[in-house]
Amino acid sequence: MKYIENKNLSYLILLLLCPWVMFTSCEYIHEDLMPCERGVSLRFVYDYNMEYANAFPSKVHCLTLYIYDGEGNYVGTRVEKTDVLKDENYRMKIDLEPGDYSMVAYGGVACDDRSFTVIDEPSDAADKLTALSVQMSHNELTSDKLLHDFFYGKLDVTVEENNYKDETVYMMKNTNNIRIILQQMNGMPVSDKDFTFRIVNDDNTLFAHDNSLIENGAVTYMPWAQGQRTVGDGEEGTGKVTVAYAEFSTSRLTVGNHPRLVIANNETDEDVLNIPLNDYLLLLKSDRYADMTDQEYLDRENEWSMIFFLDEDHLWINAQIIINDWVVRLNNITMP
Repeated sequence: MKYIENKNLSYLILLLLCPWVMFTSCEYIHEDLMPCERGVSLRFVYDYNMEYANAFPSKVHCLTLYIYDGEGNYVGTRVEKTDVLKDENYRMKIDLEPGDYSMVAYGGVACDDRSFTVIDEPSDAADKLTALSVQMSHNELTSDKLLHDFFYGKLDVTVEENNYKDETVYMMKNTNNIRIILQQMNGMPVSDKDFTFRIVNDDNTLFAHDNSLIENGAVTYMPWAQGQRTVGDGEEGTGKVTVAYAEFSTSRLTVGNHPRLVIANNETDEDVLNIPLNDYLLLLKSDRYADMTDQEYLDRENEWSMIFFLDEDHLWINAQIIINDWVVRLNNITMP
């Protein structure tokens, strides 16, 4: 007589004879059987923008997730860099023991062309959530590069017995692109080479685990691109207009900081304008967003364009400014 030696078949016979075994906890099932599935199935969403639409599949090219337990001790890291992130249905499935967890997600820190880096990568349980921090790359507190987009998200979750819990990590963007345009009122061309553009007095290069900024020294942003642009066709009744432009890439803008946009005339070494950047950007926030805080507005909007008009002496006409196609009149506004 031949004996059946297949252990899986033996367990199947045992389960058929004792149906109650199927309903017991995972820990009581023999270790050779498949483990019970439990943990989280994470969806990632970036709709914290002015369109309120999920742009995660098109904007986030690499994803890093740091996992900590209920006591803030490091548990593990998950990294995804493939094209699965472009799939609207993408989910990150993670096996975890029952308990409370905190998860911090970063978009951009694992990409080859990253501009933000995690300081002291966690490696064991002694590494605490509160020690997690991310720093922007810079050259002695000067940045003239197009920053790779940097995203942040956080989730607190409780894992239960014997099932995967569907959860969503909501992301926000921490980088901005600011385009400055100088146009002369009399129609004469403006050359970018006549000016020096910079954003100064911002301290926004070091992030804590909760996405708040840590003092790290004031950074100066220089344009990552600048030049001239001509519009118009010169036909009767119209004319060509040549403007100067400069484009900045910056880290997160916060109401607690006070960066200034400074444009200097290279010939006279005098400032054409020197204005509080955040205050002027917030002039765009219309009554449609009356219930939105200033910080939420600065976080949701991350593509900015500002047009300044110059007189014949290359001085700014303090009458109006166009921000993201909105005309803001400044006749009765005084800003330091």
